[in-house]
Amino acid sequence: MKPSVEMATVWRRIKNEADAAMLVAYVFSLAKQCGFSPVAVTEITTGASELATNIVKYAGEGVMIFSWVVHQQREGLEVVAEDHGPGINDMALAMTEHFSTKGTLGLGLPGTRRLADEFEISSEPHKGTRVLFRKWKN
Repeated sequence: MKPSVEMATVWRRIKNEADAAMLVAYVFSLAKQCGFSPVAVTEITTGASELATNIVKYAGEGVMIFSWVVHQQREGLEVVAEDHGPGINDMALAMTEHFSTKGTLGLGLPGTRRLADEFEISSEPHKGTRVLFRKWKN
């Protein structure tokens, strides 16, 4: 079962808050066109929004990559956020609820992990961060 739109891998550069806001509208539309349920559309959009906002807030700029993935009878949308920012010094601490280095609520990365069906994060100090967020279509 393919999404209702033809989808190749799509790249979006994120350099500022306006780019992040435009990305949110794009992801909302994309997830709907791919046939996700309203709840899944919201989860995908919220996760992508958080990742885009983190790129702007912590790295200054980066890219987000969207792909349709098929694996063992499942299909879904994969979102990858990459930057070459300062990286994360303590991953365990960064993934802890309410931890923030910028005075925010500290719910972003842990919340994004909860919204995803599959979530991977890797980071090296002074080299950048890569987050994979995957949502399977039910």
